[in-house]
Amino acid sequence: MPKMIFMFPIMVLLVFPWAASYEISNLNLSVIDNDHSRMSHQLVEAITASGYFRITNVSNGYNDALKSIEKNESDLVIEIPQHFEKDITTATGVKVMISANAVNGMKGSVGMTYISGIISNFNQSNLSKHFPQAAKSGLMPIQIDEQYRFNKHLNYQVFMVPALMVMILTLVCGFFPAASIVFEKELGTMEQMNVTPVPKFTFIIAKLIPYWIVGIIAISIGIIIAWLVYGLIPAGHFYVLYGFTIVYVFGISGLGIIISNYAHTMQQAFFIVFFFMMIFIMLSGLYTPVQSMPEWAQWIAAFNPLKHLMDVMRAIYLKGSGFGGLLKELIVLIVFAGFFNTLAVISYRKTQ
Repeated sequence: MPKMIFMFPIMVLLVFPWAASYEISNLNLSVIDNDHSRMSHQLVEAITASGYFRITNVSNGYNDALKSIEKNESDLVIEIPQHFEKDITTATGVKVMISANAVNGMKGSVGMTYISGIISNFNQSNLSKHFPQAAKSGLMPIQIDEQYRFNKHLNYQVFMVPALMVMILTLVCGFFPAASIVFEKELGTMEQMNVTPVPKFTFIIAKLIPYWIVGIIAISIGIIIAWLVYGLIPAGHFYVLYGFTIVYVFGISGLGIIISNYAHTMQQAFFIVFFFMMIFIMLSGLYTPVQSMPEWAQWIAAFNPLKHLMDVMRAIYLKGSGFGGLLKELIVLIVFAGFFNTLAVISYRKTQ
């Protein structure tokens, strides 16, 4: 407990301000250059030189580029049409299409604003060079066709509600069991259970089954409220949603048991729970996109189960993803579940 008292202010004041920055950067960009001209290359260089974007995909067609968005490999796609340089130098007018992954509405809209500003500056620079009179009149030969994928109206509720459902699951199935078991320690009922010949594994499973059931009920209530109040219906299958929920509930409840094994009072339990919830939420991508965090924070976020299930829930709700498209997250959550529950059984001591 004394260690936690010292660690908490250090984490909050020295770590979180660096990790949770509201400045969005390192946006993944997919480029379709149908012109392959000197000017189209200059536009791409101007975008990457801004420091906000990094090219992660160069595609030959729009459909191939959209696949990179669906796989979360790209945040934005820019398509430069044929005769781009010719149409600019003749002030004919040209349309550049930009598609943004709007699963994260804030990241999609900010990314679109960034790239639109860069294109506008590029546009003015070329006008001033080739057509100074047109530049003064505000002529814009480069027009931007904006498209938002998966959340075309940039509805923030669509982005937030699935994440809040994950947070509810975390509290109900992870931290409530920890508080419940510690409460039994204080009452003395745990001592009576510890003298029984029941194996540790059986005892832990028996303690967690009610919370697993409550977790399934809680997510079901969340799905109903999201439909009735916000009009949100998963684009994917319900069996995929519930499948990931079961794996996550199994894993996060193991973390709850670990906390209860080391906490001796309710005060200690609540302090540890609050400590972990702060870390989970701040490094989940709920407020700051993970890829905009420093590299060390991204490494920590990779071990955050809350972050992985939030990504899964948004993918199911907005993209309609199935087990095949979420195989990486499924493996990660299974590993978390196995690790937490193994450690829970090992760390549980019947003589407490």
